[in-house]
Amino acid sequence: MKRIGVTGHRDIPPEALAHVQAVMKAALCGHEGAMEALSSLAEGADQLFAGIALDCGAELTVVIPSGDYEEGFADPEALACYRRLKGRASQEVRMGYPHSTDEAYYAAGAYIADHCDRLIAVWDGRPARGLGGTGDIVRYARERGTPVTVIWRHGVERS
Repeated sequence: MKRIGVTGHRDIPPEALAHVQAVMKAALCGHEGAMEALSSLAEGADQLFAGIALDCGAELTVVIPSGDYEEGFADPEALACYRRLKGRASQEVRMGYPHSTDEAYYAAGAYIADHCDRLIAVWDGRPARGLGGTGDIVRYARERGTPVTVIWRHGVERS
């Protein structure tokens, strides 16, 4: 079974979204054989990746950073999407953190990088804005030798 994980920004600018979706779809839908997708289902890249992976027939493994993870969703639509996708997961892995902290997010990202054959990173190439951000997980994956596919639209800036 091929295992593909995701890390990425929660805020994907509208001018990058179609490009990100197309590249994700090409990466996830063109495989022969069974595939497992690993995601923490955060708003943005994680949820987009999980939905496309499920549509492509992958099994979804959800990596939950903390016991209060759901409380961090300020947007009701993102929370509803999280719950929907989580309900379709074939496996759930919970990190041992009671509260959503940068350390919990880093642990979840590192778990995904440790358990995938390839990491897809929806990343603008800039340093992480906090421990466990996309830049940190890309660096961690590369240091351990996990292949990383970066998806971003050249010239697009995040706010």
